[in-house]
Amino acid sequence: MIRDSLRGYFLLATKNLHDSNFFRTAVLMLEHNEEGAMGVIVNRPSSVNLAHALVGHFNVPPSENVIYVGGPVEPQALSMLHDNAEWGKSDITVLPNVFVGSSAEAFEEIIMGEPPECTSSFRVYSGYAGWGSGQLEGEVERGDWFTLKANTELVFSNRPYQLWDDLLQEYYRQHRILPIPAEKAEWN
Repeated sequence: MIRDSLRGYFLLATKNLHDSNFFRTAVLMLEHNEEGAMGVIVNRPSSVNLAHALVGHFNVPPSENVIYVGGPVEPQALSMLHDNAEWGKSDITVLPNVFVGSSAEAFEEIIMGEPPECTSSFRVYSGYAGWGSGQLEGEVERGDWFTLKANTELVFSNRPYQLWDDLLQEYYRQHRILPIPAEKAEWN
């Protein structure tokens, strides 16, 4: 059964999901209501450097930042997640300390601005994952996705290629039948 909204949750692709766009993905849900759902894949960095991708739009200083593949819908559209409430005062809050950069001004401030005194994180995504009304609920009920409450640290994980495995282990830890790991896997 699905809760009222999956905003602020991860969707973890299961072996039942046969769509190659979502193989071993962790999707952070940005919105989920009666009209549909939207999220971004948080564990698929691309090989495209952020500075290179924004040439002609912003003069971004060289860095290690890359664009992440957010999903198959509108792959040319860019969106951003960040963890600093000061960066975009009107940005949408997905979960505590995770915000969607929702305006061109916020995007420019984050990309071009000086980092704040504290360490802050941001990620830029191309495309997103989207579902029509009732579609995601059907996929979850069919067993295509596991759901797991998200947290800021994991959204901005510095080990994106390991993230799906880590989240899946956490999902199984939270849903095991026996309270402690059993010596034999079939006991759990």
